[in-house]
Amino acid sequence: MGKLIYENAVKVDFEDRALAHLQLVITTKLRRREGFHFTWKDDASIGNGRTSVWVHPEASLVFKYYGSRPPRLNHAWLEALVAAANSPAGLYLVPEPAPATETRDIGELVTADV
Repeated sequence: MGKLIYENAVKVDFEDRALAHLQLVITTKLRRREGFHFTWKDDASIGNGRTSVWVHPEASLVFKYYGSRPPRLNHAWLEALVAAANSPAGLYLVPEPAPATETRDIGELVTADV
């Protein structure tokens, strides 16, 4: 379980895998100097509501991971998160889609079958 800390005040837990995907999308937008809303569902322990913050290039963000290894990234999930971040509603954690199947050149398939 990882933690995102926003402006040293708002702290939210995400699974390390989800946090890694969110970090890549968030930092990409911030490198482009793009601000956006980021919304998530709150844990039942704090009321089961939702929180939304305005993320901007000057914001203080900390991505804290508790796992020792970086997770494998799902490019289909990254694309879905980027689409959400670029929408008027802003970024939110969309469900992870199945990873796109790996495509290989037909020559590799023929060689592998011989």
